[in-house]
Amino acid sequence: MIIESDRVYIENSNKPHGNGVIDPESFSPYPKNPTIAKFFKEIGWVDELGSGVKNVYKYNKIYSGANPKFIEDDVFKTIIPLTPQDTPQDTPQDDARISEILEFCNNPRSRQEIQDLIGIKDVNHFRDKYLKPLLRGGLLKMTLPQKPTSKNQKYYSSRME
Repeated sequence: MIIESDRVYIENSNKPHGNGVIDPESFSPYPKNPTIAKFFKEIGWVDELGSGVKNVYKYNKIYSGANPKFIEDDVFKTIIPLTPQDTPQDTPQDDARISEILEFCNNPRSRQEIQDLIGIKDVNHFRDKYLKPLLRGGLLKMTLPQKPTSKNQKYYSSRME
């Protein structure tokens, strides 16, 4: 693992089932390193085979606003961009707030309801720090996506789908 100022680059030995960049929408998961995969499955650190690729794509949008790359070959390569920008996970308090928002939004909620829940009065600060990144990252969805500025707009956790 190499951590650079603009990316994290990881290489791992691999039993390739193909070559090239992996598309998260159409890939078939299989263990890149079966011994390590079995170990993590046994200790409960893995939900399901392939969930890591899906989660990195999902959450990296929030952290950096960019897509990672997974490259299949004799050496499996993962490139995670770290484009500097404000992210909703600046502090442990922000992590707790995001978890609280996602749990609260298991039922559709208005922007004002969410703001009241976490105690932020400034609408612009709330939108920029929490709402927009969560929407961009796909963790929150709009009930009226065709009318994003509607006064009737509500937001729900994508975990409901």
